[in-house]
Amino acid sequence: MAETSPASDTRDRPPGEAAEAIPDVEGIEAAHAGGPVWRQIAEKRWGPGRGASAVGLLILVLAVGLTGFQLYIALWAGLDARQQRLLHLMLTMVMAFLIIPPFRLEGRGGWAVRLLTLAVTRSRGNTAPRGLATSLRWVGGVMDAVLITAAVVVSLYPIVFQAELASRAGAYTETDWLLGAVLIVVLMEATRRAVGLAMVVIVTAFMYYAMVGWMIPGQFGHSGARIERIATQSYLGDGVYGLTLGVVVTFVFVFILFGALLSKTGGGNFFVGLAYVLTGRMVGGPAKGAVLGSAMMGSVSGSAIANVVTTGPFTIPLMRRVGYKRHDAAGIEAAASTGGQVLPPIMGAGAFIMAERIGVPYADIVKVAIIPAVLYFGVMFLFVDILARKYDIGRDKDDELPRLRTVMRAGWHFLAPLILLIVLLLNYVSPTQAGLYACGALLVVAMLRAASRLSFRDFLEVFVLAARNTLPVSVACAVAGIIVAMVGLTGLGLTLSHVMLTVFAGNLLLTLLMVAVASLIMGMGLPVTASYVVLAVLAVPALEELGLAVIVAHMIVYWYSQDSNVTPPVAFAAFAAAGVAEASPMRSGVSAWKFAKGLYLIPVLMAYTALMALDGPLTDVVVAVASGCVALAASAIAIEGHFLRRTLVGERVALIVAAALIMVAPEWSALFESALSTTVAPGVFVGAGSALGVVLIGLQTMQHLRDRSRKAGADRADGSPVETASLG
Repeated sequence: MAETSPASDTRDRPPGEAAEAIPDVEGIEAAHAGGPVWRQIAEKRWGPGRGASAVGLLILVLAVGLTGFQLYIALWAGLDARQQRLLHLMLTMVMAFLIIPPFRLEGRGGWAVRLLTLAVTRSRGNTAPRGLATSLRWVGGVMDAVLITAAVVVSLYPIVFQAELASRAGAYTETDWLLGAVLIVVLMEATRRAVGLAMVVIVTAFMYYAMVGWMIPGQFGHSGARIERIATQSYLGDGVYGLTLGVVVTFVFVFILFGALLSKTGGGNFFVGLAYVLTGRMVGGPAKGAVLGSAMMGSVSGSAIANVVTTGPFTIPLMRRVGYKRHDAAGIEAAASTGGQVLPPIMGAGAFIMAERIGVPYADIVKVAIIPAVLYFGVMFLFVDILARKYDIGRDKDDELPRLRTVMRAGWHFLAPLILLIVLLLNYVSPTQAGLYACGALLVVAMLRAASRLSFRDFLEVFVLAARNTLPVSVACAVAGIIVAMVGLTGLGLTLSHVMLTVFAGNLLLTLLMVAVASLIMGMGLPVTASYVVLAVLAVPALEELGLAVIVAHMIVYWYSQDSNVTPPVAFAAFAAAGVAEASPMRSGVSAWKFAKGLYLIPVLMAYTALMALDGPLTDVVVAVASGCVALAASAIAIEGHFLRRTLVGERVALIVAAALIMVAPEWSALFESALSTTVAPGVFVGAGSALGVVLIGLQTMQHLRDRSRKAGADRADGSPVETASLG
């Protein structure tokens, strides 16, 4: 992909030519050349031909219907919450069965499908003359027809018989639980296609635990639940159609629509171009541009993987061109894109779920999330800067960079909807209304400029893109509702919290470590949002028992749940970036894990400092931010073993000590009190760690400046050109 990316086209251009254009990172021109997006989606699933054209039109009708339905309930809320969720999930599952094939000939598991199909055809004396792909499409079409029919039936049944079901709530009939079992099967198949088999296995494990609880000894045993209870609780109770799916229907879809509209109008191109204008002249400029560009894109898209595949084909080749290794370029892009999910104004879907679970306005989530998100990207900037100096990586030439005037002239109007969205959210306008106003503003400003103006076909493609992008989110949140229902049935959340508190003797640091490990395990099979939902149910009560505020506990779990994007052995965003960079997936995952260390370190600061205490004394927040910056910088330098020069072993150990003193100061205070019977305030350790870190970093900076001064003096004496590179 690197050879065909927009970035690679600039190598043979005349000087200054590429600098006059904003890069087409969204691939708008290529998408237009390939025909309507709904036809491209259908042909990818069903192959070219009249059948694919008919399916493409059906996908278009469903996408327009889903978007229109979502806009209707957002503007007028004409249906009750349960009916909204039923119809939304019905349309989502139908589209999933039309768009995503049940069998894959490529990738893992493809060999099994090929062997099985060939064995069946040969056993009948048929050598599959129509071809394996055609046979699979025929079999898949029959499956899809059955699944679509079942999805429609189980979705309309509670609406048609709503009054009857309400009159006998709790006294469910055989039809009720059988349809509930059908829903579980259909939803599991949609989940397998849209999310992956691992999530199906995990959900099945939770249901199995609910059924066999009477056989389990000890604290994790319970009275057990029959299949009838599991099915009805998932179907007609607070399961599939519970709060988790409700947040997608009420809030998330509007912002997915905003992201699709921004992508189609070329707003993503503007933000990436602006990032390179601001960072291109720095050391390691392309990597810093990738960090800033992915942050800008991620803050309005809320999806790490989508961010990678959108900006990666442009940013990764630029990083490669100035000297970054393939796996490092992929790791930087993946870590930066992951950070977009914790950066306001539009964070991941889990942030909206968090607001609903806690019962606070989304604006409060945004306010407490800003400082940690900025720290995350600050650490990333430091990492890529260290890497550039460590391997003597340069920067792009001035004539290869877009110019600020050109970029702003082409896309300044895209800033208005983003600013409006931020202002509305911070003024406690509901997320749905704020998202609608932002979509309207974006549409208005886009239509004022010829370059970003949308045609009728473009409008339809926006609806299709929004509907397609919501499939994995909606399906994952719906099936996560089954897990939430099983946790409620079995009391697993309270049991696990009690065990964690007992085993770790109320130690917050060990509990945080346990939550991080649990998040990593969950992340191997669950997407980020589902991982957060499960961990919030299981781990937040324990963190609250240890004295953390509920919003802090939820935010810690939310941050930890992001690690499935960047932490091996399963690192979804890193693997996507590796495909763009043509690098080793595992090496890219390790690199992304290193650059995304803030996902593990910053939650510790949340737990032990006043980093999120915005309603407390301002001085406490300032001290927490300042000392946190020192701790994170010391950690980054110690991990990489380099800053302005190679860091000695003793310096690395001292930097680790400085970071530890700051980040877990209350633990040091408790240790001193228990070991020496002496009370030492946590602030003393914060001050000592900060002073040690500043001194170590300052000494290296002073030595670097002194060496540069000597080199400049020697160059003047020799008549050589004087190097003027700065620290930035």
